[in-house]
Amino acid sequence: MDDRQLQHWVEQISITSFGRPFLHKARFNRRLTSTGGRYFTKTHDIEISWHQLEQFGAEDVEKIIKHELCHYHLHLMNRGYQHRDADFKTLLKQVGGTRFCRSLPTVKRKEPYRYKLICTNCRMEYLRKRKLDPNKYACGKCRGKLKLYTLDIQKHS
Repeated sequence: MDDRQLQHWVEQISITSFGRPFLHKARFNRRLTSTGGRYFTKTHDIEISWHQLEQFGAEDVEKIIKHELCHYHLHLMNRGYQHRDADFKTLLKQVGGTRFCRSLPTVKRKEPYRYKLICTNCRMEYLRKRKLDPNKYACGKCRGKLKLYTLDIQKHS
């Protein structure tokens, strides 16, 4: 599926589910990994995550499109278009959109811990991703002094 087909799909969903036309641009964004889609308030364009379509299929993406179209139509009607607004929640429920998209399995990579703090008194260990000054902190268990160690991280390339 390409951007032209997505544009047609969004226009079709807009007419059938909302009874209103979608008059702006819809496109895929391959960089969207932690969100299913985006609505831009300045341009009124919509971006949809390509990875959601690839991973979970058209049914899930249709719900994401409905979610973004809720933002779109409510914003153009000067009604509450943000997630916290009652208008948004009501319309989303009416059209069968999803509040949250499913998480992509490729997104779940976390940065490894690079530093370890060890209490010199009780030997309690604290793992940290960022370097910090151990003299500014004390052990949360016994209030003892902390010593900083750098962990040997092998990067997988």
